[in-house]
Amino acid sequence: MPKKTGFAPSLTNPFQKEVELEFTVPGQIDYEPGLYEEALRAGHALQQRPLKAAGVSSIQKQHEKKRMTIWERIEVLADPGTEPTVLYQNWGKNLDGASLVTGIIKVNGRDVAIYGHDFTVRAGSMDATNGSKLARLFELAGKLGIPLVGMNDSAGAYIPAGVGGLDGYAEAFTALRKINGVVPSIMCMFGYNAGGGSYLPRQGSFVIQPNDTFFGLTGPGVVKSVLGEDVTAEELGGPLVHSKSGVTDFVVPDEVAALKKVQELLNYLPNNNRELAPFQPTSDPISRRTWDVDLLLKKAFNSPTGFNTPFEIGIIIQQLCDHGDYFEMQPDRARNTVCALGRIGGNVVGFVANNSAVASGQIDIDAAYKNARFIRFCNIYNIPIIFMEDTTGFLPGREQEAGGIVQAGRAMLDAIVDLRTPRFLLIVRNAFGGAYAAFNNYPTGADFVCALPTTRLAVMGPAGVEYVYKDEVRKIRGAVKAKVAEATKANIAAGMGEAEAQAQAATAVAQWQKQEEAVLTQRYERELMNPNEALSLGSISQIVMPSDLRQVLGEQLELHLRGYQPSAMTGVQREFH
Repeated sequence: MPKKTGFAPSLTNPFQKEVELEFTVPGQIDYEPGLYEEALRAGHALQQRPLKAAGVSSIQKQHEKKRMTIWERIEVLADPGTEPTVLYQNWGKNLDGASLVTGIIKVNGRDVAIYGHDFTVRAGSMDATNGSKLARLFELAGKLGIPLVGMNDSAGAYIPAGVGGLDGYAEAFTALRKINGVVPSIMCMFGYNAGGGSYLPRQGSFVIQPNDTFFGLTGPGVVKSVLGEDVTAEELGGPLVHSKSGVTDFVVPDEVAALKKVQELLNYLPNNNRELAPFQPTSDPISRRTWDVDLLLKKAFNSPTGFNTPFEIGIIIQQLCDHGDYFEMQPDRARNTVCALGRIGGNVVGFVANNSAVASGQIDIDAAYKNARFIRFCNIYNIPIIFMEDTTGFLPGREQEAGGIVQAGRAMLDAIVDLRTPRFLLIVRNAFGGAYAAFNNYPTGADFVCALPTTRLAVMGPAGVEYVYKDEVRKIRGAVKAKVAEATKANIAAGMGEAEAQAQAATAVAQWQKQEEAVLTQRYERELMNPNEALSLGSISQIVMPSDLRQVLGEQLELHLRGYQPSAMTGVQREFH
């Protein structure tokens, strides 16, 4: 057996030496330190305390949970070689507030206000001092007009602080709401957050949640005690749950991926509501022909299912954007619509596109709310939008009506009508009924509307045959009975038994009926389901070939941005769903 030494395991480095700091001025004549140097030494200790408060043991525990410390997160997020400006280091007696770090850092060369819970101190919990620190930071971000990033990793209110922890949250809630719509904010959800720790970050513009994290109003333990339900943290407030509901905008594998996602998203966002998003010079010319769009539509529409063939709209968005780069919002929710940010000719632009690859691109409740929220964000922050229409309409049915599709559709329509930034509509294929009327056409305020030759714009889809050619349809169906009788009689005369004669007659007449109604459908599509009438009425300005899409839309974007003055929203703020 190994000999016992009598020493307990320790994380202290025995070879680490304490360096005595000397607070001297270069060229100063030696003299005996006094009260002044003692004050400087005490001040330096206060500066270093947030960095050293955790201790090695607490940092190791954080790492064992696959989490970084707040200082490590800041180092990943900030530009290499830059130092954070830590603000409001610690306030209150006993250094209350040390469980929260606030400051200004450089990200992509831009000033960004940040806060982050230090889980190694009081489990990142909130007290009154924390609330005041956050409120001051939010006010500063609004005053300076710089984006805000939050790194949330908190056990909630600090219970020994009593109602002070709740007051802290309330003060932070209020301050964050006041800069909402003034500067964009991005919130990362690290670790396990509940209660106010969920409300506060969801006040932000976007929420990023790594795997193996939780946030919600209450934890599984409370649900068990109050409702008697056994539920895991993942089932209650994990990324899968929140990404489907829209509470979380992006799900990423881990903390590093979350912080890299912040950097990527900030690249598309303006500093505040008085600026345009940052222009980025590109070597990808606006005149680049989009031949791959041509190939996609050729392959889709020349297939056996013809103009009813679904395809992924993201391929067209990719072809339009500089070097194919775009940034999709809420990619795990309502895939029947795509909301994304990209660049054309270096200018940031938003995309709102029906995606026929999912549910024929029909607009349901989730899609309508997803669109509405994104459109309102672009409106506030001076981002132009390209709408890409390819939908057979709003999704019908009892479930949608019971869930409030009328309310959701109104939210989307309101957001479109209120839109003040340059906005354009490209009709790719289907544009039927109320979905067309509510999707950024000229009457709702579009600056430019164009259509591909594949456009099928009509009050109704193929079902409209029943109304437009009702006399012809009635005549065809009215002739069925007589034709079956006549064919049956002919079959019997040819030597068939009565049952067989009648069955064959019914089959033959049914085939005839199908062919005749197909002729009417083709006539309807040829006469009414096309861009001709809309072009003649001025509902469409231009028919565009698929290979010219980038150039046409890029030139329109540049034209309208030259005449657009970015500013904060003014005037009446209308009711919203």
